[in-house]
Amino acid sequence: MTAWDDPKTIQILQRSLREWYQTQGRDLPWRNTTDPYHIWVSEIMLQQTQVKTVIPYYYRWLNQFPDIETLANSSLESVLKLWEGLGYYARARNLHRAAQKIVHEYNGVFPQQLSEVLKLPGIGRTTAGGILSAAFNQPVSILDGNVKRVLARLIGLQTPPKQAINQLWEVSDALLDSNHPREYNQGLMDLGATICTTNNPSCLLCPWGDYCHSLQHNLQTEIPMREASSPLPKKEIGVAVIWNDQGQILIDRRPQDGLLGGLWEFPGGKIEDNETVSACIQREIAEELGINIEVGKHLMTINHAYTHFRVRLNVYHCRYLEGEPEPIACDEVRWVKPEQLSDFPFPKANTKIIDAIVQGSTSQG
Repeated sequence: MTAWDDPKTIQILQRSLREWYQTQGRDLPWRNTTDPYHIWVSEIMLQQTQVKTVIPYYYRWLNQFPDIETLANSSLESVLKLWEGLGYYARARNLHRAAQKIVHEYNGVFPQQLSEVLKLPGIGRTTAGGILSAAFNQPVSILDGNVKRVLARLIGLQTPPKQAINQLWEVSDALLDSNHPREYNQGLMDLGATICTTNNPSCLLCPWGDYCHSLQHNLQTEIPMREASSPLPKKEIGVAVIWNDQGQILIDRRPQDGLLGGLWEFPGGKIEDNETVSACIQREIAEELGINIEVGKHLMTINHAYTHFRVRLNVYHCRYLEGEPEPIACDEVRWVKPEQLSDFPFPKANTKIIDAIVQGSTSQG
């Protein structure tokens, strides 16, 4: 009989985790409330982002969007601007869309039924479990990255977690403390974040050590097993900082869907094989905006890594020649003064470009 189907062992694991959490759990701002909106915001921000990074964003978010209705009635641009620098912008777009859905379909009240919560944009099974257990103390299990690692080591999982998701959900469901789901889920996440860490886990401090297959067989460094990864593909991008005679710069807003959707950017695109940067920039600007430009001095080169690929931005000053800018491949185009650039939400990779433009225009002034 294994640990996760022996009732007595399960009770011991539940009790020991709860006792550990009560004394060793992290004091986090979203744990001092049962407001489902606050907890929901924290859960979304914490997806693929560290706690220390999230906390200042969390406070700023609630200051500007204190409730669901305020968020729903705010512009997407203001939402993306506040999210700027946190990455994975689809999360912000989904928060905005979900808030509007809650206002229109649930009278502004966050739903309490799992089936209804799962209908909200950007909320999957783990996020729903985190919200419902923390806000309403409902017995709904979770399986985020930290929990996968804890459970994989506990049961001695012999395959990478991605290949055993159904099995890990079964274990998570079986171990869930239905009498204390809020404390149990929070404790399980903290166990993975502070004790059962990816590298150098503090096994001697773990409340589950006596029942952990990986600890008993000295497999902590081998479990969870990793899948073979291939090198990240790299994209070469030509980027245009286009100036007109009035000292304004042309920026465009990306379509709402896809990576970095809804954010503003300096126009440009992928450099094709056997194409110079200048030729790429001229071609992309003609195709995407319908204008002619002259490519001038090199401004900077920026290397930036996303989750699944890397980019190198080759940024050049350009001079506007002729044509009326049209949003052919984007949602909107706009001429702005350098000092206005900071008013718009840009991808993180663009902030260095903005800083260089502002510094350059200041020194020239």
